[in-house]
Amino acid sequence: MDQEKQIPSQYKPISAWGYFGYNILFSIPLVGFILLIVFSFDSSNINRRNYARSFFILTFLIIIITIIILLTSGIGLAFSTINT
Repeated sequence: MDQEKQIPSQYKPISAWGYFGYNILFSIPLVGFILLIVFSFDSSNINRRNYARSFFILTFLIIIITIIILLTSGIGLAFSTINT
């Protein structure tokens, strides 16, 4: 019990419900993205900052993969209409 009181607030762990709540918060379209950027640069809690950064990277990976899929399907569609 005493070890919890010795941890600085900057290094306090996030509970499972905390991660769940941040996941829902970051999924809100505009407000969540703004808070995601704010928490990515905030150093008041290192664990929250690292989670926000990982969510930020995941968001960009999903956007990049979606763009690649849309471009390749669009190019494939264009070639299929030309050949028919």
